[in-house]
Amino acid sequence: MSNALKGKTALVTGSTSGIGLGIAHSLAAEGANILLNGFGDTATIDAVKQEITAKFGVRAEYHGADMTKPADIADMIQFAEDKLGGVDILVNNAGIQYVANVEDFPIEKWDAVIAINLSSSFHTIRCALPGMKKKGWARIINIASAHGLVASAQKSAYVAAKHGLVGLTKVVALETAKTGITCNAICPGWVLTPLVQKQIDARAANEGKSLEQAKIELLSEKQPSLEFVTVEQLGGLAVFLCSDAANQVRGAAWNMDGGWVAQ
Repeated sequence: MSNALKGKTALVTGSTSGIGLGIAHSLAAEGANILLNGFGDTATIDAVKQEITAKFGVRAEYHGADMTKPADIADMIQFAEDKLGGVDILVNNAGIQYVANVEDFPIEKWDAVIAINLSSSFHTIRCALPGMKKKGWARIINIASAHGLVASAQKSAYVAAKHGLVGLTKVVALETAKTGITCNAICPGWVLTPLVQKQIDARAANEGKSLEQAKIELLSEKQPSLEFVTVEQLGGLAVFLCSDAANQVRGAAWNMDGGWVAQ
C-alpha cells in the first residue's frame, strides 16, 4: 500500500464484484477514496464498503445508478461531488453480454448492450469532465475488451460497443490533450470472473471433462498464454495509468490478453 492517490476519489462503475471490484481495491490500496456502483443487495454492498474501509483506510461510498439511465448517471456524478469532492478517477467498467447471430439478435438485447457497454461511458464522461477540468487533473479509464480490437462471431452488440468505446477513448484523449486529464482504454482478454467460472463449470459438466481441461479448452480458443488475466493485473495497470509516469499515455487501447490480439 502507498499514498500515491491519497485525497483522490475514484468512481468505478460495475464495481460490486469481478473486474470492477478488483480495480477498486487496487486504487484504494494507493489511497483513493472509492465510489462503488453496481448490482447487489444492501447487505452485500455494505460488506464490500466496510471491507474497503477496513483494509485500506479510505472512504467507500455507493451509488446505485442504473447505467442505462442518463439522469441516474448525472445524479451519481453529483453525489460524488457532494460526498467525496468530485471524481478524479473515472473507471467505466459496467458491462453486459448477450450472444446470438445477427439475424436472431433481439432488438431489446442490442439496445441494452449498447446502452450499458458504450452509452453509459459517454454519459459518465460528459458529466464528470467539467469538474475534472476545474481541478486540472484527472484520469479516465475505459474498460473495453480484446473485443474492442478484434471480433468474434455471435457477439455483434458487444463487439460494436467495445469498438465504439475504444473510439470514444481516442476522441476524449484528443479533446483533453492539452490538459492534465488523460483518457485511455484497457482491453482485457479472458479474466477469471464468477461469470467465466460458470462457463467453465458448465462446459465441464456438459462434456464430462475436468475443470482444468475445460479451462484449457476455453482459453485455447483465443488466449495463447493459456492463462487467465487476473483482476490484480488489471488493477495494477489502472494504477499505472493514474501515475505521473503515464502523463503522456493518451488515447491508448492497452490490451492485456495473453497474446489474443497478437495473432
